[in-house]
Amino acid sequence: MSQTRTGEVTLKGEPIALVGNKLKPGDSAPDFTCADGMKTTTSLADTKGKTRLFNVVPSLDTPVCNIQSRKFGEALGALGDKVAAYTVSMDLPFAMARWCGDAKVTTLKNLSDTHDHSFGQNYGVLIQGLAMPLLARAVIVVDPSDKVTYVEIVPEIAQEPNYDSALSALKAAAGA
Repeated sequence: MSQTRTGEVTLKGEPIALVGNKLKPGDSAPDFTCADGMKTTTSLADTKGKTRLFNVVPSLDTPVCNIQSRKFGEALGALGDKVAAYTVSMDLPFAMARWCGDAKVTTLKNLSDTHDHSFGQNYGVLIQGLAMPLLARAVIVVDPSDKVTYVEIVPEIAQEPNYDSALSALKAAAGA
């Protein structure tokens, strides 16, 4: 059963509530179904085989999300095919594809949680109480055996995550 958590995250200084249980390293990665196009979806099982980075953002069309996704996109190039990386947001798949094309980011695959919000709920990052659904800013690393090895839910949505910690965790989980 999902819980609602408060006091963990703010949006421009105002406390917001998150839906879902808080993940921690050692937990089994929950399943999800996200749209990766107009007619297709991706689940956790579809991402198996490699260490995965889930770059979770409210919307790619905002300045901090843009910076975060570009920084991860650049850093992931050095890891080649040792990892798989996904940007997860409530943006529509075609808007995410447009952003990646404009930003020339090719190392992140897009997953839109607009399908059923299962990523947000199952990973504990769905924001409750807004006029439209959004995900909290977070970085999650999952190893090839579907164990969560790193979770950062950024305490202030308008701030960037700790890139060094996330990338170190990703490299360690991938044996890179």
